[in-house]
Amino acid sequence: MAKRKDDFLDDHEDEVIGLDQIKKELEKKAKSGSNMLTYLEIEDEIKHLDLTDDEFEGLIVYFKNKKIDVIDDKKSDDFEEMDVSDLEDLSEEDLLEDDFLLDDGLLEDDTELEDLDNLENMNLPSNVKMMDPVKTYLKEIGKVSLLNKDREIELAELIEKGAKEDATEFDKIQADIAKNELIQSNLRLVVSIAKHYVGRGMHLLDLIQEGNVGLIRASSKFDSTKGFKFSTYATWWIRQAITRAIADQARTIRIPVHMVETINKLTRVQRQLFQEFGREPTSEEIAKKMGNDMTPERVREIQRIAQDPISLEKPVGEEEDSHIIDFVKDDGMSPADYATNELLKDELYNVMKDLTEREERVLRLRYGLDDGRSRTLEEVGKEFGVTRERIRQIEAKAIRKLRHPTRSKRFGDYRNGQNN
Repeated sequence: MAKRKDDFLDDHEDEVIGLDQIKKELEKKAKSGSNMLTYLEIEDEIKHLDLTDDEFEGLIVYFKNKKIDVIDDKKSDDFEEMDVSDLEDLSEEDLLEDDFLLDDGLLEDDTELEDLDNLENMNLPSNVKMMDPVKTYLKEIGKVSLLNKDREIELAELIEKGAKEDATEFDKIQADIAKNELIQSNLRLVVSIAKHYVGRGMHLLDLIQEGNVGLIRASSKFDSTKGFKFSTYATWWIRQAITRAIADQARTIRIPVHMVETINKLTRVQRQLFQEFGREPTSEEIAKKMGNDMTPERVREIQRIAQDPISLEKPVGEEEDSHIIDFVKDDGMSPADYATNELLKDELYNVMKDLTEREERVLRLRYGLDDGRSRTLEEVGKEFGVTRERIRQIEAKAIRKLRHPTRSKRFGDYRNGQNN
């Protein structure tokens, strides 16, 4: 019998690398290089861990204490130069599933679109509707000016002041205003990050929304005294929010985060081997490449878990006039067989009226005639407060009565129908 998916996940959950081991590996990696780590490197290693805010802060402080610089993996101001035309390269399927996101015009090449920093001055092409949600959103967030570092520090101090226990009502209002300004001025950073995750099962606007949640959390946790630019600090929170949302929401059947990471690693290895061999690699080849005691059986199990559901209404063939449901065997009972079984059940109940109340009850429990669940002799014995041997005797006596010619002949038509 195939092992249940839940059992498989539980069995391998203890194989996930712990935080202490990750710290040592990242520290070793930093010491062997330029004594620095990027947020992306840290994020890749801790994706499977459900870190709390304090644990993440502690991780960054740990590397700081080890004299290891933690920097963004790219210029933190790259998003200032993000062009809306970057989104033009995304496929319509990625951006426009369920006719929800945007107008076809956004998918066309548009070399005249200006940077997000100047969205308020851009000339929209005539074939793009102003009501398009993505275009409208980008235009709105482009109206907010970016902050310099001094202003970020000033806002962070106001937020921190409003969070203190002895904060006045005025301090709290000022903190809310400061937090809103900090968030609004960095919304384009979320877009620049979210567009890299399109095609992983979530719409662009959903990715942006989840990234905004991460941005809000970052604004509450930001500590300007540690020397980070807010955009650098917020990048990790935005990515974490987006990747966690993809893991939790992108699939119809949710897969645990640590297993999603395992699936991603397996997929990367599979693509690498495909490029090397020019063909699909076998389970044995994938297991050997992944190492870490990975077996071909586990590779196949992970691949089975990673499968996406297929709609029964999915078109099939060149003409697309057929659907998957037309070719799926129905293992259910036919209407004729169902009707026959119901009639047989009614006849059986009528015959069982000749039995004693105890005999009838024993047969109903033993064969699951009422709820479809058969009970063991011991279970039925506990029900009646007698031994399992006594139940076996009652059952045997009841069956002998049912087999008497005066009763068994009433089932003759049903037996003949099954033989035919």
